[in-house]
Amino acid sequence: MISTIWNKLWSRESVTYIIFGVLTTAVDWIAYTILWALGADYRVSTALSWAAAVLFAFVTNKFIVFRSFNIQLKFLWKEFVSFVACRAATGVFTMAGMILMVDVLHWNEFFGKLVVSAVSLVLNYILSKLFIFKKDGDKRK
Repeated sequence: MISTIWNKLWSRESVTYIIFGVLTTAVDWIAYTILWALGADYRVSTALSWAAAVLFAFVTNKFIVFRSFNIQLKFLWKEFVSFVACRAATGVFTMAGMILMVDVLHWNEFFGKLVVSAVSLVLNYILSKLFIFKKDGDKRK
């Protein structure tokens, strides 16, 4: 039983999801840093770096993590819109969670960020697996 759970937790899919999650975070931070260094306002830098990270995450999650190879425009658009909507929803959750933990519960900001990041990572994986890159209807290999 424990080995079955362990094997599911450390499947090719979950490991590649974690790897590309780390790389997505790097894209966000690098893009933000470059835009900020070029003199862009922090709000513009935040919005554009988030968009770059979401685009990177969509491409890597679609083709590498979940192996969804259907590129028909209608299907691709549906996946993309669903992906962005789910990422926006977990972004709202992250913001609300940070406000709750830091302003209401008076937790340390770093600890709060760690908690909401971990929960968001799991939520994004579940939403991607169950609702966006479903196995039925696409041509996975």
